[in-house]
Amino acid sequence: MKRFTLLFSSMIALAMLFSACAPAATPTPAPATQAPAATQVPTTAPTATPAPQTLTVFAAASLTGAFGDIGKAFEAANPGVTVKFSFAGSQVLRTQIEQGAPVDVFASADHKNMDPLVTENLVASGTDQDFATNLLTVILPPNNPANIQTLQDLAKPGLKLIFEDPSVPAGNYTRQILTNMSKDSTYGTDFSTKVLANVVSNETDVKQVVAKVDQGEGDAGIVYVTDASAQPDLKFISIPANYNVIAHYPIAVLEKAPNPDLAKAFVAYILSTDGQAVMKKWGFSPANP
Repeated sequence: MKRFTLLFSSMIALAMLFSACAPAATPTPAPATQAPAATQVPTTAPTATPAPQTLTVFAAASLTGAFGDIGKAFEAANPGVTVKFSFAGSQVLRTQIEQGAPVDVFASADHKNMDPLVTENLVASGTDQDFATNLLTVILPPNNPANIQTLQDLAKPGLKLIFEDPSVPAGNYTRQILTNMSKDSTYGTDFSTKVLANVVSNETDVKQVVAKVDQGEGDAGIVYVTDASAQPDLKFISIPANYNVIAHYPIAVLEKAPNPDLAKAFVAYILSTDGQAVMKKWGFSPANP
């Protein structure tokens, strides 16, 4: 019995020894917390740069200053657009259009050079309309060497007058004015004949008349009021309304305009309040006052 007790005690001690030597249990880790998904920041697509466009405008030489300002304003309001002007006598521009020049807009100083284009179907239907009017005046060099004081003096023999050619709108208007004056006994029936006998040069546009008179190459000329006011050193003699001629300026989109929608927008700007304000600044009057 004593022997059995000793054996049992030995077995218990051995069991306790094995238990103490066993490795400790590794705790099961808690599941990892998932990181929140990154927030997507919306991005704004970059604004596309407008495709460059060139608007070609043929305009009477007397519109140079006013259309120059309007062109800059139109470009500023239409990014990517460049307005390319060609200024000359309306008759020259009309001929170029008839010969196939790629033009978007035509602005003439008279209907004589616009109406045939309408008849020839070179103007987009329904787009031609007046946008301004003008009057004419006599201009003299700054020092007035011929001492011209009145309209009657234009008939004095020996003067050197510089006019526009009869084919030019201003030249045609000038001759209408002289005809009107010749119907008045104050001037006499031969007044127009005497004045025209003094013409030493017929120019292709009003700008050339202004330049030559300003340089003293002529004693006098007849140009638009707008051209006279743009050259402040010139002297001038007003032409009374009963002799003067109102020049009507029509504008139109061409039938084969490379940029018809842009051309219509330009015409609309000319007719807008802003466009008409520029025309007024340069001395033009409204088409329908």
